[in-house]
Amino acid sequence: MKTFFGSMLGSFLGGIIGLLIIFFITIGIVAGLMKSIKTKDEKHIYSNSILEIKLNHDIKERTSENPFNFDFDDDNTAIRETAGLDDIIACIHNAATDNKIKGIYLNLSDIPAGISTIETIRKELQNFKTTSGKFIIAYGIGYSQKSYYLASVADKVYLYPEGEVFLKGLSIELIFYKKALDKLGVQVQVFRHGRFKSFVEPYILDKMSPDNKLQLRGLITSLWRDMLSDIADSRHLTTIAINGMADSLSINSAKEALKYKLVDSLLYPDQIKEKLKTTGVVIVNKKDTEIHLVGLDEYRRSFSTYKISSSKIVVVYANGDITQGEGDDETIGSARISRVIREARLDPEVKAIVLRVNSPGGDGIASDIIWREVELAKKAKPVIVSMGDYAASGGYYISCDATEIVAEPTTITGSIGVFGLLPNAKELLEDKLGITTDTVSTNTHSSALSISYPLDSKSSMVLQNAIEDFYHTFLTRVSDGRNMTVANVDSIGQGRVWSGEQARKIGLVDTFGSLQVAINIAAKKASLKDYKIEELPKQINPLNKLLKDVSNKASETFLQEKLGDMYKPLEDLSKLQSTKGVQARMPYDMNIQ
Repeated sequence: MKTFFGSMLGSFLGGIIGLLIIFFITIGIVAGLMKSIKTKDEKHIYSNSILEIKLNHDIKERTSENPFNFDFDDDNTAIRETAGLDDIIACIHNAATDNKIKGIYLNLSDIPAGISTIETIRKELQNFKTTSGKFIIAYGIGYSQKSYYLASVADKVYLYPEGEVFLKGLSIELIFYKKALDKLGVQVQVFRHGRFKSFVEPYILDKMSPDNKLQLRGLITSLWRDMLSDIADSRHLTTIAINGMADSLSINSAKEALKYKLVDSLLYPDQIKEKLKTTGVVIVNKKDTEIHLVGLDEYRRSFSTYKISSSKIVVVYANGDITQGEGDDETIGSARISRVIREARLDPEVKAIVLRVNSPGGDGIASDIIWREVELAKKAKPVIVSMGDYAASGGYYISCDATEIVAEPTTITGSIGVFGLLPNAKELLEDKLGITTDTVSTNTHSSALSISYPLDSKSSMVLQNAIEDFYHTFLTRVSDGRNMTVANVDSIGQGRVWSGEQARKIGLVDTFGSLQVAINIAAKKASLKDYKIEELPKQINPLNKLLKDVSNKASETFLQEKLGDMYKPLEDLSKLQSTKGVQARMPYDMNIQ
């Protein structure tokens, strides 16, 4: 009977899971069909069209090829744009020379992206204005700091009459778990090298250390200074005036934003439509006219950047936490990325490699595995690193030996330092839960890495020595790659994070610029005038990804909805148990607001 009910339950659960998978596949197919139907209707871009850019979606490094990857706008009436940074830049660049595109309409709210990503888009919009002479108009019901930073590049910035421009300056708020862990009876044993290596602080302190405050204040001051300078130049204001607005919170209404010249006019959505009609009207038929706004996804399908050439520049995307193994499109698996770099090195058609790094770091050994392939590739052909929002700790480790390093001024990089963590849950298990453990060992330190006991002095010394050895290796890698002395690297290392602007001054970065700048440098160093771009690694088969992630995504979404703001701290604590071995990474939760 037990076997019967067990089999019945298993069959029932299997059926439910199967139905869920079929449901998601069906939804994906429907979405794909919708996109393909739209593609047939929208291949033709009307003359005098306006490219509409919303950026209200999570901006990835490159557009996902997954047909199941879609979402709806906030009003659930349309599919949200999914363009990655690569396609956003390609659309703006192509629009500059496309006679059918009259200008760009930035229809903005908040932008869920890093400051460096937004800076890259802003620079491409500035290039669009300079080279094309076409207009850019920005409109928002309200502007966050990041969306206003982007909007300020426009020829005209409009705001809803009851909206706001929220300028307050940048801040970083970190969450600390020390008191919660004390109540639970969990002690986190820390091994690190780097007085600024702050990843471990939330587990052993209840507030930031003076060193951490020092580095983070320097970081956000550099980022804010870069944003202020760009806004001031575009709006013909001074950085002192804008800083004064932020300090006093004087921009507390749309009228104040207009008064202080942050915006050009206050308009309702229907008035914006009329304004756009004066800049770009397309005749659909003899009886009616309408504005033809072209979204990023639609516009990207209307042109091709493919070139026929026997020479290639390979762009290798290294995005996410660095881990051992294969990884996926959102994590940097050392086996997968090192294999791609190795194949590019051995391919005679590949004349140069651009490594696009957007990573806060991760596993130390995995970082070293990738570094080795970069070192070998550099001996065969130019290897240019392009840094995204982050290229810190392990992210910098895999970058440091490149032929040249390109970053945005607002990139977060450096963090040359390492650490290790080992929880001691003896008090939690015995005193809180009444659980005891007993051990049989063959050797003196066989149980050294158990969470049931605190480490003895010998085991602690061995682990700290491992951290010291790896830190010295890290220093040597940077010293060799950047042509600096080990002592010099140590003086700017110690786990300290730097902005791209700071990093160039101290020799960790060579040039400011976007991914395209890095590609241009690679082409020049390889003496290429005619070449095609190949993006690697190939994205994971969407059906395989769906089958792997469907249950994980469902549980994650459920927890996020139920826990709200508490989800992030619990997620960070859960990651503590998977943080094994020598780590070269930034803090998990460093959200700049």
